[in-house]
Amino acid sequence: MRYVPRLVDQELSDRLQSSSAVLVEGPRACGKTSTATQQAQSRVYLDIDTNARLALSIDPTLVLQGETPRLIDEWQIVPEIWDHIRRASDQRQSKGNFILTGSAVPADDIVRHSGAGRVSRLQMRTMSLFEQSHSNGAVKLSELLEGRRVSAPDSGLELHDIIELICRGGWPATLRDDLGNAIQFVRDYIDEISRTDIHSVNGVRHDPIRVLRLLQSLARNTTTVVSTATLTRDVAEVANSTTDRTVAAYLDALRRLFVVEELRSFVPHLRSRSRLRNTPKQHFTDPSIAVAALRANPRQLLADLSFLGLLFESIVVRDLRCYARGLDADLCHYRDNTGLEVDAIVQSANGTWIPIEVKLGNSESVIDEASTTLLKFKERVDLEKMGEPANLVVVTSSGYAYRRDDGVSVVPIGALGP
Repeated sequence: MRYVPRLVDQELSDRLQSSSAVLVEGPRACGKTSTATQQAQSRVYLDIDTNARLALSIDPTLVLQGETPRLIDEWQIVPEIWDHIRRASDQRQSKGNFILTGSAVPADDIVRHSGAGRVSRLQMRTMSLFEQSHSNGAVKLSELLEGRRVSAPDSGLELHDIIELICRGGWPATLRDDLGNAIQFVRDYIDEISRTDIHSVNGVRHDPIRVLRLLQSLARNTTTVVSTATLTRDVAEVANSTTDRTVAAYLDALRRLFVVEELRSFVPHLRSRSRLRNTPKQHFTDPSIAVAALRANPRQLLADLSFLGLLFESIVVRDLRCYARGLDADLCHYRDNTGLEVDAIVQSANGTWIPIEVKLGNSESVIDEASTTLLKFKERVDLEKMGEPANLVVVTSSGYAYRRDDGVSVVPIGALGP
């Protein structure tokens, strides 16, 4: 299969120039191995190479020998290799020796012996719409952070396209598959998570039915602030003995597997008396996981536009995270005690920031509502301390990119890029 370039390609190359080893982490099947293989000069696959695992138990240095950068794929299967890579990095005193890929963080936590100064972490996600060529990238996140004025023709995406892209997800293996096969791929993915993957990261016995029920509850509450107690009640409907502690352990495992990713709360300086709500939102690493967990299909999503709106927010957040990664920027959300919420805030390392509202549809009334929210939020922020936002942005599912008279920029997801 022909390799499709990824946004992290250049970043991986840069990290290899500055660190002895680069750890590429992310959900299984997001393309880590393929991406790493493009730059590796030798490789070992610990998930399928039994001889390599045996060699590690006898003389670990044998597995580390080879042309550099040397790819150690699915390193977490033998987590003891971490210390040997750390030691080899110290001995070699050179850059670009190893690329490690991992689909899970081991339960005993690899940083028990620090990799600081030796191992650079690079998080990888499923493919954004720009990487899939479903976004033309006419409006760049980097330019929005610079305060530039936006303008772009209709990106061409329609509602049925958005629904298919949500159901399909950003999995490289299904890029050229028909929609039915792509949906089945993700269903099989979550079945595997429920049956075996959670045990692999926390080593604790688990009930696949409880795990699947938790995934379904998270799917129904995707992109929202949901309590552990609420999730526990949902799971308890199929398993009475479920406790908050059990659900918390499962959630921790799902995060270690890069299946669930929290969107933390934005903490700005406020000039109002509003009180912040600091609870993170729960997102799946890819919106297709929510669809698969509920065994939903495009027809059902079209009949439930409210839920579809949550899924659309999820796919926008996924893409924003992919684009922000290479800009040294972070993603948050805002929520206060008055009920004011902003779906996403992108903040760069130099302090530049933009608030973003996400709306399914592009009607005048929908955009007016989102713009009012952004302007109200701006009024509450102490701009003397935070600085003016570089842009106020509404991301829509379709239409043109333009700036309104009130200063709010409207950007369809099919035009959004890095």
